[in-house]
Amino acid sequence: MPSVKDILKIKGSQLYKIGLNASVLDAAVLMNDNRIGALVVVKGDQIRGIFTERDVLHRVVAKQLNPAKLIISTVMTKEVICCHVDTKLLEAQSVFKNRRIRHLPVLDGQDGMVGIISIGDVNAHHAHEQETTIRFLHEYLYGSV
Repeated sequence: MPSVKDILKIKGSQLYKIGLNASVLDAAVLMNDNRIGALVVVKGDQIRGIFTERDVLHRVVAKQLNPAKLIISTVMTKEVICCHVDTKLLEAQSVFKNRRIRHLPVLDGQDGMVGIISIGDVNAHHAHEQETTIRFLHEYLYGSV
């Protein structure tokens, strides 16, 4: 059964972090430059929150706040749900659905962060598996092309 580590093998373990006192504008620029939807907010090596595209929309744009003058710690999501590298993909998918979140920081056995996965990563993994299965079934039924 596939696990989070299978996604990280393909995706890599790049993890973008930002400090508690960074501006929302700095966070938005970092997210745009790297084409990502979330940043882990840290103080030292400890996770303090997560800042996502949804936070930008609901807590900054919708309230017409100035992102250059607003610090991350005031608008980040403070409750961070994480998973471990050995978490099964079905379990991660259930967390995404039931908690209505899109990003999960990934911890190793020592609770150090080793990456982040998104619901899009899980969907892409499932799509790839299905394409492979279809190809094998097609070859079984019709022979190799």
